[in-house]
Amino acid sequence: MGIVCPDESRRIEIEEFRRMLLSNAAVHRTKAGDEFQNPGQLPAANRHNRELEEKKVCVTSGVSFLGIAIVNQLLLRGYSVRVIVEKQEDLEKLREMEISGEMRRSMNTVEAVMARLNDIQCLSQAFSGCRGVFHTAAFVDPAGLSGYSKSMVEVEVLVTKNVSQACAITPSVRNCVLTSSLVACVWQDFNSSRTIDHDCWSDESICIEKKLWYALGKLKAERVAWNIARESGFKLATICPGLVTGPEFISRNPTPTIAYLKGAQEMFRNGLLATVDVNRLAVEHILVFEDMKNTSYNRYISFDQVIRSEEELEKLARETGIDIRTMRSNSRTNSSNTVKLSNAKLCCLMATIHRCHNEF
Repeated sequence: MGIVCPDESRRIEIEEFRRMLLSNAAVHRTKAGDEFQNPGQLPAANRHNRELEEKKVCVTSGVSFLGIAIVNQLLLRGYSVRVIVEKQEDLEKLREMEISGEMRRSMNTVEAVMARLNDIQCLSQAFSGCRGVFHTAAFVDPAGLSGYSKSMVEVEVLVTKNVSQACAITPSVRNCVLTSSLVACVWQDFNSSRTIDHDCWSDESICIEKKLWYALGKLKAERVAWNIARESGFKLATICPGLVTGPEFISRNPTPTIAYLKGAQEMFRNGLLATVDVNRLAVEHILVFEDMKNTSYNRYISFDQVIRSEEELEKLARETGIDIRTMRSNSRTNSSNTVKLSNAKLCCLMATIHRCHNEF
């Protein structure tokens, strides 16, 4: 793993551009006779270079709970990964993960790049040479009290806007996978919809009325990303996961966990309190990214469990350390009143590697 400073980033950008030009020239014709050449007839070295270029990606918030899981799964699949860090503390954390083994050891390249998420040009330099960007949108409330305060909404929106615009102006970037949230889908008038799937969006006014700032932030940020992608033409896919769980998830991912569970009583009562394992979610991100070669725009819902019983709710409470007494009030669900939650679209994609049993 290495640190890339701004000057080094610029050198890498120039080198990548030069290699891309040479590679494209090699595809179109041979040196002898100027005859067009089939890509399959390229010299082995050129093919290898092109394969390496296609498997170079960038992960924002790469030291977060989900971010490091995505990095590990990418390395497992032969990708070279560039991790965005904003401060020295994140860099030290990444080094600790490498030493402890939390970050998978690999023959492939892992590099850390210092970049400011509020600077589009800085992000574009960090993305240069990468074919894809995984924006996990992981933020910590500076107040450290509410999990995700009202002020965090605009932070979420601004950073997602910057990342999307940086993707749009960076020549090498073709695809972006954005991590949104299931709460960007479920907060709506259920009289008009009894099934929540990838086509559903939360109602902004309901989020504001109930002070569901995390849901509002994810909702507005995802919409901004879609607007920029459609205007600029770069490929975007978004994944809307349930509560992300896994080993020690409350200590490793406290802000999103606490924020996600605001309104948990109502989600539980409506059959919409769902979770997903972090490693499964990481694999899904990569499968979605790889499928973007065949598709332009896609949105998915991800979960592997819907919390339906009080026993399951109590287990979640023990894992999070969050008081669920208010959640248990009128908590026993009535199947005639619950809303159907569907992840069928993502299950179809996951079925390319194994059968999906998580359609509820």
